[in-house]
Amino acid sequence: MATSKNPLVVGVKDLVHQAGEMRELTLELVAPEKYGEAMATVPQGTPMTIELRLEGLHEGILATADVVVEAHAECVRCLDPFSFELRVDFQELFAYSSSDSDSYTVVDDSLNLEDIIRDAVVLELPFQPVCKEDCYGLDPATGEKRTEPPGENVADEIDPRWQELSKLLESDPEKP
Repeated sequence: MATSKNPLVVGVKDLVHQAGEMRELTLELVAPEKYGEAMATVPQGTPMTIELRLEGLHEGILATADVVVEAHAECVRCLDPFSFELRVDFQELFAYSSSDSDSYTVVDDSLNLEDIIRDAVVLELPFQPVCKEDCYGLDPATGEKRTEPPGENVADEIDPRWQELSKLLESDPEKP
């Protein structure tokens, strides 16, 4: 029941002012825009699956959805690109009338899910994505990707920028 202009606008004429009525939909579409700007994003045109449940209530229509989309990221430890499945769920009430400027309303017997889906997906994208939990990152000396954890000698090495401060830790032989 999505309109041809925007697939994220769902018609709900059969549910308007019908408390207790319910309808479930599966929407197969593509991301209308790029979601996210940081290390993890969902590119425009990425296939999305939305399992949508619409329920008529006295005050409006309750939309509950599960969104599944593939996200692309760059590992913050090793800088390798990788993809992962992102699952997002949300529940929002679309009121028949509202005085709040930040609430959602039923307009022309339809619900516009575009802003809700964008916000839910962007908020769920990891801020610092890692390709795998045991990623060892890059070797600071060579810049190569590590295949095993750093050795014990790493803790003993002192950054040359801090070398002068290490002299403060040495004991002065003239003082008691």
